[in-house]
Amino acid sequence: MSRPASRPTVAYKPRPGEIPTNPGVYRFRDASGRVLYVGKAKNLRARLSNYFAPLHTLHERTRRMVTSAASVEWTVVSSDVDSLQLEYMWIKEFDPPFNVRYRDDKSYPFMAITLGDEAPRVMVTRNRRIPGAKYFGPYPKVWAVHDTIDLMIKAFPIRTCSDASYKKAMATGRPCFPGQIGRCGGPCSMKVTIEEHRAIVDDFVAFMAGGDQRFAKELNSRMREASAAMDYEAAAVYRDRLGAIDAVLSKSALVLAADTDADLFGIAEDELNATVQQFVIRGGRVRGVRATTIEKELDISGGELVDQVLQRAYGDAAPADIPRQVLVPSLPDDAGELEEWLRERRGKLVSIQVAQRGRKADLLRTATLNAQQALIVHKTRRTSDYVARSQALTDLQEALGLAEAPLRIECFDVSHLGGTNVVASMVVFEDGLPRKDQYRSFGVPETTDDTDSIHQVLTRRLAYLDRPDEQDEPEPEPTEDGTVATTRKRPRFAYPPQLLVVDGGKPQVEAAARALADSGHDEIALCGIAKRLEEVWLPGEEYPVILPRTSEALYLLQRLRDEAHRFAITHQRRRRRRDIQSVLAEVPGLGDARIKALLRHFGSVAALKHASTEEITELPGVGPKLAAAIHAHLTSG
Repeated sequence: MSRPASRPTVAYKPRPGEIPTNPGVYRFRDASGRVLYVGKAKNLRARLSNYFAPLHTLHERTRRMVTSAASVEWTVVSSDVDSLQLEYMWIKEFDPPFNVRYRDDKSYPFMAITLGDEAPRVMVTRNRRIPGAKYFGPYPKVWAVHDTIDLMIKAFPIRTCSDASYKKAMATGRPCFPGQIGRCGGPCSMKVTIEEHRAIVDDFVAFMAGGDQRFAKELNSRMREASAAMDYEAAAVYRDRLGAIDAVLSKSALVLAADTDADLFGIAEDELNATVQQFVIRGGRVRGVRATTIEKELDISGGELVDQVLQRAYGDAAPADIPRQVLVPSLPDDAGELEEWLRERRGKLVSIQVAQRGRKADLLRTATLNAQQALIVHKTRRTSDYVARSQALTDLQEALGLAEAPLRIECFDVSHLGGTNVVASMVVFEDGLPRKDQYRSFGVPETTDDTDSIHQVLTRRLAYLDRPDEQDEPEPEPTEDGTVATTRKRPRFAYPPQLLVVDGGKPQVEAAARALADSGHDEIALCGIAKRLEEVWLPGEEYPVILPRTSEALYLLQRLRDEAHRFAITHQRRRRRRDIQSVLAEVPGLGDARIKALLRHFGSVAALKHASTEEITELPGVGPKLAAAIHAHLTSG
């Protein structure tokens, strides 16, 4: 694994004053001419100067990109909107490895209407490249698309048969088989002409695009007219179509005002990945959900990520697919330019807004929750696969320069509350899977900082390697007759790990290295993973190891770190709850039920401590005398 150079800047840095101050788009290339990164700027000189700062001041992944490049070039444009368009075109053309990468969820089916055909057909498909087709969805399941089509063709009978059946029917003059059983309303059913069928198709598309209520009103009017004219057969047909429309509308609940056409984006992200849930809302109803997973190489802010997501969503979109409103979790810096860019593509005004309150904010929270769940699934799916786990261990061996794959890995994390109530956790993974029966938590009685805690805990853990025939001391438990029995024993820790991982950067790794040296166990490999930048630090190294964002090894280290953090927080909360209950238990007349009620009402002992006697009395079952005792006990210390 190569290390970034120690020189203060890169050799290809442009001369002072050479970069213009105009808006434009820039490209970093490597020695072979491959485009590594494409970006846009309102002021090229100001933006590019950020990349050519001293290397030690750069974000680790930015430094990796800058030192991998051999040249930088730029193109001046006349406006910020032009830079948006050019950036999108170049990212699409060159697919730069340091720009964000998208993985659209291919599992969702769509409803497609083949408008390019002589007699358009409605069908279920996952193919988004049918020439001239109009798509609706995606839908969560295939059966959901079929259900919608079954209801829609009752209201708008259009063609459903295959192209082969259509050609045969039109050539022979005999209805296609779906047409004979009332399942196809195309010209091949011999009931409508091609022109009449096209008009029905247009109504089908218009209804699906906006759930237009005019169709329901029109059918209701026709039904009443037919009934008044005593044409009960026609009235029954209109009644059935009206029922089908009502059924379609009921399948998609009204979530916003009936005239709302909007796309809403929920985003969840960590340092390396993001997931996007795009809710397509037409006529106030959710007409589809698009799921996308994004892989990040460089560190980008929430606004920059929204910028990239919107470019991706609408870069190749038809004007009819761009809504009046775009609702996002945070506004990008160039929101005005994006609105103008979308207006040019749509031909009408487009607004980009942050959903802050009301039903739109509620819907954004729902989309964000879906995105968070998708991110969890994305991260855990890879580590649950045997091939992925094996690849992760192999990648880790190569990245850290280990003699063998680390089959047993132990990860340590320290958690505290403002320097107090310090606890540490140890989680164990074997063959890439957690061994929860081997987890252990540590209390840290005295410490100065996280590095001191790490040194203490590792020293205690490593001491077990020097007494392989001993177990932890059993925890004595009194029996009913008062004797002490040893019914529970802690697990053995005589088996040494091939790799120790600590949650933290260079200082934490150096503290762990001292513990290994003091214990005489330098044979055990060591690394740390820093959460903010997802850097992997090795002892004695000036720069961290930067694993590729797609690396299975990085996913394994992330999972180890997150599991150790979760276990430490769980232990700390349990211990804190015991401490809180023991403090309140000292108040005469305050039992477990009232302690739980107090904590549930006030949320914490700190809030209860600042409450007045009158506020404590508001809790049912707590009278003035008991409230005064609680207040006096908590404020006396």
